[in-house]
Amino acid sequence: MREKQNKIDRRNFLKTVGAAGFGSIFTSKQAKAGPNEPNAIEPDAPEKEQEPKMPQVPRRKLGKRGVEVPMLGLGATFNTIENQVVLRKALEWGVTYWDTADTYAGGNSETGIGKFLEKNPQMRKKLFIVTKAFGTKKIEETEVHLHTSLRKLHTRYVDLYLIMDREKDEHGLSDPDQLTNDRGRLERWVKFAKRRKMIRFFGFSTHKNMAKCLTAAAKLYWIDAIMTSYSFRLMQDAEMQDAVAACQEAGIGLIAMKTQAFGQKVETEEDKKLIEHFLQKGFTEGQAKIKAVLEDKRISTVCSKMDNIGTLTSNVSAVLDKTELTQEDLEALKKYAVATCSGYCAGCAHICDSALPEMTYISEIMRYLMYYNNYGEKDKARELFAQIPSEVRNKLLRTNYSLAEARCPQHLPIGKLIAEAVSKLA
Repeated sequence: MREKQNKIDRRNFLKTVGAAGFGSIFTSKQAKAGPNEPNAIEPDAPEKEQEPKMPQVPRRKLGKRGVEVPMLGLGATFNTIENQVVLRKALEWGVTYWDTADTYAGGNSETGIGKFLEKNPQMRKKLFIVTKAFGTKKIEETEVHLHTSLRKLHTRYVDLYLIMDREKDEHGLSDPDQLTNDRGRLERWVKFAKRRKMIRFFGFSTHKNMAKCLTAAAKLYWIDAIMTSYSFRLMQDAEMQDAVAACQEAGIGLIAMKTQAFGQKVETEEDKKLIEHFLQKGFTEGQAKIKAVLEDKRISTVCSKMDNIGTLTSNVSAVLDKTELTQEDLEALKKYAVATCSGYCAGCAHICDSALPEMTYISEIMRYLMYYNNYGEKDKARELFAQIPSEVRNKLLRTNYSLAEARCPQHLPIGKLIAEAVSKLA
């Protein structure tokens, strides 16, 4: 009975959504910088904040940093200039964690959020804006990227600033030594940026060698938050669990991405069985995967790409629904993870790299193939593949991957998957 009371009826939820409309929470005050907040709002007169008309996504603390964020974050990897309606709708539901980067959608992600804030400056104080520096190998480049992002976003500060890989032009940190191998210059720059109130918090993004990166960061007091791949698959990994526990102990906030844990292969019979299991429970497969991650209370928020109202609605519904997954549900996910592991790269790139030091792009290629096969992002996959150095691409089909395959914990058929990637992405 309690389960029925807690569970949100999606049909009624959608009716509520449609009835409320899009414009209910927007007002027109001008933004001014206050003494205690970089971009605080100074209202014309004291005003009681209106109660939201839509259900609000619950919030959690971001580690021990003294702030709360919604348990669902908007991954704005899309062109937000042309999709302002998703921004408005996310805000109505309390999805105020907006994640972008200077390269997303060719730069149009940051620009679109800036367009929104230019028209609605009073909304800045409600938002927790995250952006990232891509391809900045030097501190001076990071500084330039931050100024550029602030200008495009039409804000004086970002709430969380994340760095990426500082050696490869990659979308995530893969080597924790990059945090400290510049004799403390990065740490000093972080402190300087905070003193100037350009950033509130600092961290990095990682979907490669995640456990090693998290474990190393837990020893650095100046890392506030980390966006990491984390899913029902990675929850089974003991090293990853130890790394998450170390970050929790250090007070670092954890943001989960890639929670759907799509693999490199297209749908299998195991996928169909999992979908059927959760449909019978009243969830979609994607909703169940989000709920599984959020049952780990050490995770502050799940950041998911939501470039349309349908996906946003489905994810919000999953987070608002108070029904907990049963042990049977968790076992179904675990069995699925085991049964399909040979089609999923877990990002432990240091293992492949040690086996084939001349071919250090295996993990990246697995991810690009995942984008192509499972995310429908074929152009993005091809663009990223084209950025691999030509001398590496030319050796892909001539390399013997047997040693890497023998060491792979997931038992991936690396050679076959590389050949598939070349045929689809080259």
